[in-house]
Amino acid sequence: MEKTKPAESCECTCVHEEIVEHVCGKIPDDDELMDLAEFFRIFGDTTRIKILFVLLCSEMCVCDIAQLLGMTQSAISHQLRILKQMDLVKNRREGKTVFYSLADGHIKTILSQGIEHIEE
Repeated sequence: MEKTKPAESCECTCVHEEIVEHVCGKIPDDDELMDLAEFFRIFGDTTRIKILFVLLCSEMCVCDIAQLLGMTQSAISHQLRILKQMDLVKNRREGKTVFYSLADGHIKTILSQGIEHIEE
């Protein structure tokens, strides 16, 4: 088993006041940071990531996604509900069928940059 190296620390205590002051004004408030953490938590589930990548390729209904991923429609619907609550996906009805797609281009960018990062 490979041992993890600890993060390096300064060998002295020297606060760089100008930098601290500059950065302090740019940090979002705690409510925004909590919302952001919740947003990224949604990406922490493999099934939801698979669904997002499927929808990156094409708009699809629950039946199609379930077939493609080898899961039940109920399981897919549950995950889609979570994704929709976080505004990551949207849906439209066509007769008795409900089609899902990514909510906007930001989601495509997040997924693309995530894949690019791990493939480096």
